[in-house]
Amino acid sequence: MIRKLIEKDHEQVMSFLSEERAINLFIIGDIENFGYESDFQQIWGEWNEADEMIAILLRYKENFIPYAKGPFDVEGFAKIIISDGNFRILSGKDDILEQFAGYISSSKKRSMYFAEMTNGDMLPRAFDREDIRIAEEEDVEAIFLLRERIEEFTGSISSRESLLHTIRTKTGRTYLVKEGDVAISSVSTTAENSMSAMVVGVCTDTAYRNEGLASRSLSALCEDVLKEGKTLCLFYDNPAAGSIYKRLGFKDIGRWTMWHNTENQA
Repeated sequence: MIRKLIEKDHEQVMSFLSEERAINLFIIGDIENFGYESDFQQIWGEWNEADEMIAILLRYKENFIPYAKGPFDVEGFAKIIISDGNFRILSGKDDILEQFAGYISSSKKRSMYFAEMTNGDMLPRAFDREDIRIAEEEDVEAIFLLRERIEEFTGSISSRESLLHTIRTKTGRTYLVKEGDVAISSVSTTAENSMSAMVVGVCTDTAYRNEGLASRSLSALCEDVLKEGKTLCLFYDNPAAGSIYKRLGFKDIGRWTMWHNTENQA
């Protein structure tokens, strides 16, 4: 049985999602931030005959994320997604999305490695944190200018407003190193919730690379987030980049895929 979730389902929902808190980071964060009654967000759940929750589907604006631990009513979820006239992106674990292939088509897909850190056993035992600081609102422009200078970030830089909103709402944090008023290295989290945080925006100015700035900043961030009882996760595209994260203790837990509904793209 599939039905819309409401506030009274919250405890069961969080128990279901918490077993894979990294994979469910976006769903958990959106529920904690926006609840079950928002105009731009809806959540559906599926139960089996034993009245056990077996699957969840989240709609956040034009984006949908399904999650299940085993077999579920793929066709039923697909009908909900297709019936939404504004559907743009379907994202989630690769093995879950593949089950929608017979119901939803996409000519534009992207798959990324998904890695998680659950403890700090592989983080450096001692490293210099003296020049690493947590960004405040007045640092947004410097961080944005740093990202603009880095070729790898071309086309994927979030807006100044988005970065400022993240800092103000504490749904993310940025650790940075500055040379005077100029940011030369930074690492951020986004979509932080009570259980986990997503690492994004790891970067260093090309003139300051190979000095360990990003590794130290990332280590400091991971250390602090783990102390709060949260796990960390991140996406990466190529194994060479992934090896850097694995040295600090991130482990691959699957692949995350995004399907774009090109028919609804402007």
